[in-house]
Amino acid sequence: MTGGSRGLGATLAQALAELGADVAISYVASAEKAKAVVEKLEAQGVRARAIQSDQADSTAAKPLIDEVIAHFGKLDILVNNAAIAVQGKTVDDPDLDTVNLDRQWQINVMGAVATTRAAAAVLSDGGRIIFIGSLLGGHVPFAGAADYAGTKAAIVGYAKGVARDLGPRNITVNVVQPGIMPTDMAAQVLGDGVPEAILDLHPIRRIATLEEVAATVCFLAGPNGAYITGSAIDVAGGLSI
Repeated sequence: MTGGSRGLGATLAQALAELGADVAISYVASAEKAKAVVEKLEAQGVRARAIQSDQADSTAAKPLIDEVIAHFGKLDILVNNAAIAVQGKTVDDPDLDTVNLDRQWQINVMGAVATTRAAAAVLSDGGRIIFIGSLLGGHVPFAGAADYAGTKAAIVGYAKGVARDLGPRNITVNVVQPGIMPTDMAAQVLGDGVPEAILDLHPIRRIATLEEVAATVCFLAGPNGAYITGSAIDVAGGLSI
């Protein structure tokens, strides 16, 4: 799993380990946090490994996958979780941070594509690829998120194509699209707390828990998800309806 040292990634790693999966996580700079995640996973009786890898560098994808195979012997499930969010300014804002917006495209799209390409050749038949997308990939209820939404929409199209390509090997490929979650990424955009106006958009008037999103990923990764592929599944409290 890419991006597993904190937030949703750490929760996903824990949830998969609870089901008995050995787990490799990648991280960019949070070595101590990644080490702590690995120690928790190993305490559950599974094998775990943290690998430093920067998804902004597409050439890092193959060495990442190669190290996973070298350590574990195989790869059954790929969770493309690593991403950044650059939001808050509209596209006509004179102070638009185009450098970081371009980096966001590189990490969220091209980095995930590179990892998927590297994994596809070695992924076990009957395996799983799960992308962590966003509700914003198909529904944008507020301004200032055009580029982020675009990266997540691109992932949906790419995942559908990969699902078609790998279907003959019984590999399923899906996108889990959370709404707002209690993560550092959300805090950078929203600040402290969730504005009432945002909560008012939700039929279920709260944000998702990390465990709810992880449960959806685990379902898709498990045997009961074997006939679901090419789908984008919202975990967003009805925000898009």
